[in-house]
Amino acid sequence: MKRLLTAKSAGFCVGVAHSVALAEQALRKYGSVYCLGALVHNRDEVARLESMGLITVEDAESVPPGAAVLLRAHGAPQAVYETLRAKGATVIDATCGKVKRIHAIAADAARRGVHLVIFGDPAHPEVTGIRGWNRHAAVVRSPEELEKCLLALRAQGGAPPAIVFQSTETRANFKISENIKKKVYTNAEIFDTICLATQIRQAEASSLADICDAMIVVGGRHSANSRHLAEICTEKCGTVLFVENAAELDTSVLVAQDTVGITAGASVPSRIMKEVVQKMSDELNNAVESGVPAAEEETEKSFEELLEDSIKTIYNGDVVKGIVAAITPTEVTVDLGTKHSGYIPVEEFADENGTKIEDLIHVGDTVEASVVRVNDVEGTVMLSKRRLDAVKNWDDVEAACENETVVEGIVTEENKGGVVVKVKGLRVFVPASQSGLPRDAEMSQLLKKKVQLYITEVNKARRRVVGSIRLVAAKARREAIAKIWEEIEIGKRYHGVVKSLTSYGAFVDIGGVDGMVHVSELSWKRITKPSDVVSVGDEIEVYVINFDRETRKISLGYKDPNENPWEKFMSQYQVGDVAAVRVVKLMTFGAFAEIVPGVDGLIHISQIANRRIGKPDEVLHVDDIVDAKITAIDEDKHKVSLSIRALSEPAPASSRAQMREEPEEEEEPARVAEEDALVYEVSETGVSKGLVPDSDDN
Repeated sequence: MKRLLTAKSAGFCVGVAHSVALAEQALRKYGSVYCLGALVHNRDEVARLESMGLITVEDAESVPPGAAVLLRAHGAPQAVYETLRAKGATVIDATCGKVKRIHAIAADAARRGVHLVIFGDPAHPEVTGIRGWNRHAAVVRSPEELEKCLLALRAQGGAPPAIVFQSTETRANFKISENIKKKVYTNAEIFDTICLATQIRQAEASSLADICDAMIVVGGRHSANSRHLAEICTEKCGTVLFVENAAELDTSVLVAQDTVGITAGASVPSRIMKEVVQKMSDELNNAVESGVPAAEEETEKSFEELLEDSIKTIYNGDVVKGIVAAITPTEVTVDLGTKHSGYIPVEEFADENGTKIEDLIHVGDTVEASVVRVNDVEGTVMLSKRRLDAVKNWDDVEAACENETVVEGIVTEENKGGVVVKVKGLRVFVPASQSGLPRDAEMSQLLKKKVQLYITEVNKARRRVVGSIRLVAAKARREAIAKIWEEIEIGKRYHGVVKSLTSYGAFVDIGGVDGMVHVSELSWKRITKPSDVVSVGDEIEVYVINFDRETRKISLGYKDPNENPWEKFMSQYQVGDVAAVRVVKLMTFGAFAEIVPGVDGLIHISQIANRRIGKPDEVLHVDDIVDAKITAIDEDKHKVSLSIRALSEPAPASSRAQMREEPEEEEEPARVAEEDALVYEVSETGVSKGLVPDSDDN
């Protein structure tokens, strides 16, 4: 044997320690005290207390009138209280708070006419006590018996039954029972009444048995929780010794084991546990001399400390801390380490996001709460986590106001003057003027949204908190504007939102700063107004054409430079090519025709037909598709000259003679063609800004 490990939770639980301490206290006061049944499942401890004057009797009838009577942690039937009251006895009630809760559930089921099913040992005094509060209760010993019982009750009809568990029952049996309930009797009530101390002790025993070569379980053989420990260890470990004290321990079978673990039931006093550990440690002397560590000692509380914890008075308004023992759909059970069991309604843990309770808290977690109501009769304490959180959150909100810290919350309601935001469980009023929305906007659009805000006013006496969403948005906007002007450069691209439209362009928000997209920069095609391309609220990609830091003006482009139609035209056509063009506009001096989208050419009136015409519309109409020859290209001015006549048959001789007789007529159209040809304005960066017709076009 090289190593000895002891469970931290081994030995007396709070309930047993409380009853033993009360017995010692009562014996000092009354000299002799009667106890209904063995106080604890440990013969050595019972013998010690009997030597001090404790008298063990089997029933209340055996108690003399007027005597002092101790009711042990297991609890007693309701009839026992009535009998002792009739005898005028002084009752010292050491019933465990967890057991009292089961009594309350049993009594309530009896009042409601609901069948009660107790999962536990029918011969155990705790189960006997529970049945005394509901005389029609059924007792089942295994999951199989529970399933048969529920099937019978379902066939019988009536209200769904209630199921409780002996406080020392195993967690495995509870989980199996839950599954049976879901399968057999869905709407049956099931209460997790297993003591947290029992759960922890069993979990530690299982963990130790996993890593140890042998286990020692200290406890009485007639103790339910000790037997359960032995059963759990046997499932995980091949060698398990179940002893009541150090005298029964045969160390010879453990010498060959490398690692030995020790645990103890709830009825084992610390002195017996220490004796067992000491006996095992003696076997490790040689190992200690060779440098191998001996037993890992645990720190235990004295009876006085356990008594002080167990009988500690709890008052309304106190702040208490405990360990989550169980979670049901309606409440969270908290072990406070006293004779009381604490309960917190599940809704106290709810958050604004609707997170499930199992994701917010777990069995074994430590929770702090405020005491709302104490019920000493049932041994229960109603707790509130929200009340305690509210006190702490007031401090946090006051600090946020003082330090101008941004906080987050969910908008929960709309009222006459603004909205209410839930921040750390507190209601923060945000006036409409501070909501960040435009004047006369509907406040309802903020409902259920997560927002950031500053706390601007805190009046704890009036329980009033005021905040501002607008200030946070304003600060964020200022920071965004500063960042944009710091990083802006020509050609840089931004994702923007169209804020407004005018006759000459669109204003686009690029993240806190508005830039202007001129109508000529919205499309390569000819458009009459900005709304032909974009609408307010559209998200578009833009790029910077120019900017002025002093005037804070930004010129933006929307049309893609890579889609420049002039470049496409130049890559497809040259002088002398014939193109199918579409007539887009008729003028007195000729017609404009689209060669490719975004590039138009001029067909002078003299080039429309091989005869003299008075007006272009004598031959052409808007949207006509005609073949035309490209006769000239001005790359600098982005002008194209077209001719239909060049593709036609030569004019009759009479027509040519007439044209020769009037040469002055040829000069004027040519001049007009020069002045009124298609002209494109080009920006400094070489990007076309669109069609700019001469004054004669107007």
